[in-house]
Amino acid sequence: MLMRRQSRARGFTMIELLITVTVLGIVLMLGLPNISAWLQNTQIRNSADAMVAGLQFARAEALRRNRPVRFNLVDTLDASCSLAAGGPHWVVSMADPSSKCNVDASDAVDPFILQKRSSQEGSQNAAIGASGSSVTFNGLGSAGGSLQIGVSNPSGGSCQSAAGPMRCLQVVVSASGSVRMCDPAVSDAADPRKC
Repeated sequence: MLMRRQSRARGFTMIELLITVTVLGIVLMLGLPNISAWLQNTQIRNSADAMVAGLQFARAEALRRNRPVRFNLVDTLDASCSLAAGGPHWVVSMADPSSKCNVDASDAVDPFILQKRSSQEGSQNAAIGASGSSVTFNGLGSAGGSLQIGVSNPSGGSCQSAAGPMRCLQVVVSASGSVRMCDPAVSDAADPRKC
């Protein structure tokens, strides 16, 4: 008996490959707007998280050192910086960092910068709007007043409370020194995310 070998080609045919690429293209086009909104919302969240971390660091340092420590919003991180309620960058220091934001972190050199953050670190499109430009925590961890910092992303659209796609956030510092992040679009009083 003579056995015939059948060789079968393995792999994809050109038709199968074209159909797969077409379906993948359609799926990507449908998902692209959602991915873009997600990326823009991530920048808002990164900026708000960094603000909360910076404020908590300033409060912890004030408690640890038993002396006033400031959290400052600044317009730049170079030698020409100034305090700005809309400043995208921040500096934690023991003195006013105006015109000295380029100084490296040091306990010995004025303005005694402990930590600083540039808006380019994961949140370059985030926009800041605050009720003030700085807050000072005393040695007991209390703040010398309250501070509200709104974080939005104009390049991504309007905030959700105005029927926009962005989930804008707010960072609130109370006079007691507590720091929390909240969502101004939440209206349910029982929801802990409500501002």
